[in-house]
Amino acid sequence: MVIGLAALVVAFLITNLGRMPQGFGEFLALRLTVKNLVLLAAFALIWRRICTASGLYQWKVVRRRRDEAIRILMATGVGGAVALIFAAISVTGAFQVVTVLSWVVGTAAAILLVRRFLHGLMTVDADTRRSVLILGIGPRALQLGRELSEKSGDRIVGFVDAQPPAGNAVGDLYLGDLQDLENVVLKHAVDEVYIALPLRSHYAEIEAALRACERTGVRANWLADVFESARGRRRYEASEAGDVISITGEAEHGRLLLKRLVDVIGATVGLVVLSPVLVCAALAIRLTSRGPLLYAQERFGLYRRRFRMYKLRTMLQNAEQLQESLEHLNEADGPVFKIKDDPRVTRVGRFLRRTSIDEIPQLVNVLRGEMSLVGPRPLPLRDVGRFTEATLVRRFSVRPGLTGLWQVNGRSDLSFERWMELDMQYIDQWSLGLDLKIIARTIPAVLRATGAT
Repeated sequence: MVIGLAALVVAFLITNLGRMPQGFGEFLALRLTVKNLVLLAAFALIWRRICTASGLYQWKVVRRRRDEAIRILMATGVGGAVALIFAAISVTGAFQVVTVLSWVVGTAAAILLVRRFLHGLMTVDADTRRSVLILGIGPRALQLGRELSEKSGDRIVGFVDAQPPAGNAVGDLYLGDLQDLENVVLKHAVDEVYIALPLRSHYAEIEAALRACERTGVRANWLADVFESARGRRRYEASEAGDVISITGEAEHGRLLLKRLVDVIGATVGLVVLSPVLVCAALAIRLTSRGPLLYAQERFGLYRRRFRMYKLRTMLQNAEQLQESLEHLNEADGPVFKIKDDPRVTRVGRFLRRTSIDEIPQLVNVLRGEMSLVGPRPLPLRDVGRFTEATLVRRFSVRPGLTGLWQVNGRSDLSFERWMELDMQYIDQWSLGLDLKIIARTIPAVLRATGAT
């Protein structure tokens, strides 16, 4: 809406540059009347309605560039038709048809560019397709799968139902019984679950499925059946497969976008300010041990998308190959691996770890959108592969962070169970205010080197 209003004002001024013999200020003073302000406010309300009706506020609907461009052109076309009323009632002739045409072209281009920028800012992976799991194998479920695949370009992970499908309806995409839903989510990266079961005959199963989705942090959607359940946020949305009701533990898109902007600004400032520290640390690593300056390891990020997390190398060059021989010395409970006096850590590496300087390169991961400044720590593939509780999958419903509640509450001194509790607490209570508090507490925690290994 803001872009449309700003573009209208700019188009009006540009097309009237030749009508300002006494200067811009005098021209503007003559046009800032109560009538014009009321007309502008009315247009703002109408323009917002047009954008809403075109689906421009629902990012799920307009993920394809072609569809997005069509919707934007439709919205600006209708808005331009409304703006022609201004030209028709303009007494002075300052508001012209060319003003409207300029607004249509300028607004369409500006909205498309801004949306492309914001989409790139929020996108973690080059593959933007959602991974969807469908509950049900009836005709309704199969049709839903085709629509999501063909219209939205989603990747269908598979189908889950009480009984295997007759014949070869879904092939090897049948993943198990409804009671196995949590195990299916544990084994497969699932972004969203679509429930396509008959409401009356599967009420209990749908309710259980919603609970399972809540526990695992997976977004749940069901078609047209208003179903009172769950403590997650309920949203009524449009999608390529039709109108859906969604239950999700995610924050609103606007708040997530603001968090992402804070990440980009914070990471940029951090890299600039800490660049001298990085240079000194790199020289120390180069002079004291063989191997690369940076260590990159595959970790699980948002929605269990894999990414390469960067750190300054603090261990011997063949540290990963040596880990298997050290498994019997593991001092951590749960699926993670920790040794307080790890023999693979170099002398300089111990200092870098104690001061958390080795973590600075992860600011690059933040800029790339793979991590956030604050969030649960990204875990190695080895650790996640040893998860036995599906509820732990919920920690992947947010971007992993450079720091978090775990870091400011003891780090390695905490048990794995307490670590996971803090991660879930962060997800449930997240706000921008909480992020700022954690960042503020991180600095003294790093200086104290509490729980660092």
